[in-house]
Amino acid sequence: MSLVRTVLGDVPAGELGVCDAHDHLFIRTPALPGQELDDRELAGQRLRGFHELGGRAVVQWTPYGMGRRPEDLAALSRETGVRVVAATGLHHAVHYPADVLDRIMPALEELFVTEITRGIGTTGVRAGLIKVAGAFHGIDQHAGRTMSAAAAAHHRTGAPIAVHLELGTAAADVLDLLCGTLGVEPRRVILGHLGRFPDGEAQLDAARAGAFLAFDGPSRAHHATDWRLPQQLAALAEAGFGDRLLLGGDTTVPETPGMPYLLRRLRPRLERALGEELLRTILVANPARAFARAAA
Repeated sequence: MSLVRTVLGDVPAGELGVCDAHDHLFIRTPALPGQELDDRELAGQRLRGFHELGGRAVVQWTPYGMGRRPEDLAALSRETGVRVVAATGLHHAVHYPADVLDRIMPALEELFVTEITRGIGTTGVRAGLIKVAGAFHGIDQHAGRTMSAAAAAHHRTGAPIAVHLELGTAAADVLDLLCGTLGVEPRRVILGHLGRFPDGEAQLDAARAGAFLAFDGPSRAHHATDWRLPQQLAALAEAGFGDRLLLGGDTTVPETPGMPYLLRRLRPRLERALGEELLRTILVANPARAFARAAA
């Protein structure tokens, strides 16, 4: 049986239900001063609103050192009935003080493995996902080291790897490194933010390689998201890759409409454009496969 590791323990992948495949309940970074997501009450409101609209699972991509609040994730999951998957991993270097990076980088693989197998800190709440980040149109030294540690941790734990593509770029470089050099199966990789760089051929190439493609960031007009999304998803589905597609809200600052927007506003538009069956595949069946742990 395929299992997904949630903050309350492993569950059969088929029980995830309607899933927001990329979001954040809590996130804090010096790169966005004054725009932290650290309000437990607001996080609960977003989860309850999502649940009322039929949402049943949220994959939180907030990695190590960015205010994950694992104990609150577990408590909110219990309170709302929404399954939550937490992340380990590491974002761009700009999100961390230099002394933190100096301390953790030499043993990054062990950090990831420990957070997946034993828990985050002393909380006992285990991560079910490894989040890493590419650079703009390439992979810098920090990203290369982080992805190498993520691949090694994946091989030891079976946890899938989710990748922040900077402004939607460098998907091919990421796949060359993770899947070509480091031996991760493409179906264990989720590429995020592809809609931010609306290059149809690059999206098709990533789908042909076998990775999951996350279109995440609705409501951002400057990211070319909502208005292009139906066309992008339809083109990929018509090319035979409807089973590779994921949707997420990617709430990163308090003003983001949040995960309820994904179902309240975006879902009806996509149902009209894609049909109910394909949209259910994207929201239910695909996340169940993408976030299941592989045999380690």
